[in-house]
Order: sequence, then C-alpha cells, then structure tokens
Amino acid sequence: MRHCILIVVLLVGVSDTLQSQTDFGIKGGISLTLFNEDNGIFGENPESEVGYFAGVFVDFVIDKGFHIQPELVYKGIGDFEFLNAPIYLKYDVDNNFHLLAGPSLNYFFNFFNNKFRVRADISLAYDITDDLDLNLKYTIGFEEISPNILFIGLGYRL
Repeated sequence: MRHCILIVVLLVGVSDTLQSQTDFGIKGGISLTLFNEDNGIFGENPESEVGYFAGVFVDFVIDKGFHIQPELVYKGIGDFEFLNAPIYLKYDVDNNFHLLAGPSLNYFFNFFNNKFRVRADISLAYDITDDLDLNLKYTIGFEEISPNILFIGLGYRL
C-alpha cells in the first residue's frame, strides 16, 4: 500500500511539473487489417478486414520539437480484438505536421496461444486545429502469424 501511495504522489508531482507541456486526448477511427492468408484462417475475407479503434494518448514535450507520446488503443474487427500500446518518439516536422515511431506492446484477445506481441508502429499526424488532428498509423507484425494494420483516425486534445 505504501508503494501505491508513493507512486501516486510522484505521478501527481510530475504531472504538475509537466502540465504546461503535456496534452491528454482521445482518438478513434477505422482500421484496415492485412492478414497473411497462408498462415491461418481469419474469417470470411482472409486477406483484409475493416474494423474500428478507440483510445487515449498523453503527449509529453521533452525538448523543442521532440515529444514522447504513449497511447492505449482498443481495436476490434468482429471476433478479432486487441489492445495496442505504442510508445512513440514524436518529431515536429513543422507546427502542424508530426512524425511518430516506436515500439508497441500488444495484447491479443482470443488469438491462438500467443497473446502478447511486441510490434513496431510508424505514424503521421496533421493538426487540423489546435485541438483536432488527423492521424495515419501503420503497425508492423514481426511474427509469422501477425497481421499488419493501417489506422486512419482523428485525435482530440482535451
């Protein structure tokens, strides 16, 4: 219990320090999952399926033009569902255009026996307004039976 209290106190202290340089937000949109049909049977259309995603993000400014942006996104297409938790290094190309890349931790629900996978994510984001952005993300699977996913969505800073 003492450890939990200490962690909460530290997080509150860090968040107060970074509050002026931190954005919190939500995101969501559609996704296109690209399956490798030779490695398994994935529903009616084994090559690709359209789904949805929704999640949250935190954007920490670490230096001029550089950020760390962790996210937690839920993705679903029929019976295929997983949690995607990328930890991005974000670079501001200009005021409105951003490049993001980093590893992602993924937990797959009902996906054979191997439920946890580490993948790579690359992303582009364009700020439509100060609070709204358009984002495009590609998640790359490294294992044999691991789909690649293209995400297209909107993010809203709270």
